[in-house]
Amino acid sequence: MKRTYIKFRCSIYEKKLLRKRAERAGISLSEYCRSSAFGNSVIERLTEEQLTHYRMLVKYKNNFVSIRNMFKKHNPKLASEVEKLAEEIRTHLYNFKRTKK
Repeated sequence: MKRTYIKFRCSIYEKKLLRKRAERAGISLSEYCRSSAFGNSVIERLTEEQLTHYRMLVKYKNNFVSIRNMFKKHNPKLASEVEKLAEEIRTHLYNFKRTKK
């Protein structure tokens, strides 16, 4: 059980920023400050719009992989190009997940 208080000074702007980040992560300001103080990565939750776009990109990536598989035996160069595109999208999806803080 948490019973001890720690206080620190910050500007009004810093407090608003801390609250906004905590809100986006779906946690309390207290929890956000504790996690940050211990060096833990605090990840913001995605908005509904961001989730929609993320799902769309996943769908496109899967479609490109399917296309690559279809053409693999018939046109190796086309398969290679589609594979590069699918890998680029996969990299963007990974970075998208990783950079949300």
